[in-house]
Amino acid sequence: MPLELAKYGNGEIPAAALSSIGQGSHTMWAPAAQAYQTLRAAAARDGVTIEATDSYRPYEQQVDLAQRKGLYSQGGLAAKPGTSEHGWGLSLDLDLNTKALTWMRAHAKDYGFSENVPREPWHWTFTT
Repeated sequence: MPLELAKYGNGEIPAAALSSIGQGSHTMWAPAAQAYQTLRAAAARDGVTIEATDSYRPYEQQVDLAQRKGLYSQGGLAAKPGTSEHGWGLSLDLDLNTKALTWMRAHAKDYGFSENVPREPWHWTFTT
């Protein structure tokens, strides 16, 4: 986790430390948001559409998601509240068709993103 974020709690990142990713009301930690915008533009130049479905998740949203979708450790789809990479403003969930997923797997690392959660090919995390 970047030192700049370490002073905050997971899901407690202030709005001033977050930036728009350029899609709806989705936000991420500012450097991650900028990297995502660059990645998305590169994909578009290659004829690939990438859309975010989820981004920064405040703690309260993490609790709600865990209640609705179950904990990952128990076969569900949510991290234990307070441990989600979304709660640090570092992860996105993306709507990826086969072409977009193939593009992400080939190019996302060039923009600092990795596919780092087994069973979740839509979950991508900014790692640099």
